Amino acid sequence: MLKRMVLNFVVHPVKTRPQWWIRMFSFLYLKRGKGSVIYRSVRKDLPPFRRFSLGRYSVVEDFCCLNNAVGDLIIGDYTRVGLGNTIIGPVTIGNHVNLAQNITVTGLNHNFQDVDKRIDEQGVDTKSVTIEDDVWIGANSVILPGVTIGRHSVVAAGSVVSKDVPPYSICAGVPAKIIKRYSEEEKEWVKA
Repeated sequence: MLKRMVLNFVVHPVKTRPQWWIRMFSFLYLKRGKGSVIYRSVRKDLPPFRRFSLGRYSVVEDFCCLNNAVGDLIIGDYTRVGLGNTIIGPVTIGNHVNLAQNITVTGLNHNFQDVDKRIDEQGVDTKSVTIEDDVWIGANSVILPGVTIGRHSVVAAGSVVSKDVPPYSICAGVPAKIIKRYSEEEKEWVKA
């Protein structure tokens, strides 16, 4: 009961976002690097009981939603989060990453094992998402819980990534499959 009361003091029980009096002090607990920008229209569902960090010279563009209520949200240096993205922790995004428009990256999944219970009564499960350095993710893609996208990789627009993507790879499709890899031997991109 006490835990629920404290949670409702910090996070609005219906809107599921930090109360206005908590958001007023967000400058004290949200870590932002030099030159970083979060546009005014970004919805910051960032309560103080989880980590949020935005690296140096990184940008979160208009109409995004950032949520660390169930897991830390760490964004590296020189990273751009494009228009209309939704990022729900636990998520770690590296340096020099470009996320195009309308991408969903989520470490959260709703439980649904008991058919005699409503879905909203069954809680959630989290698996961390990692997007390594120098990754480009195309518009309208979805990155699902537990996925790691290796460095210097590309996710084609409209892909649904449900499995790990190795470094130096290009993936596409629903579900996403590796279509090219960089060959060290041949020093070029080759079909997978």
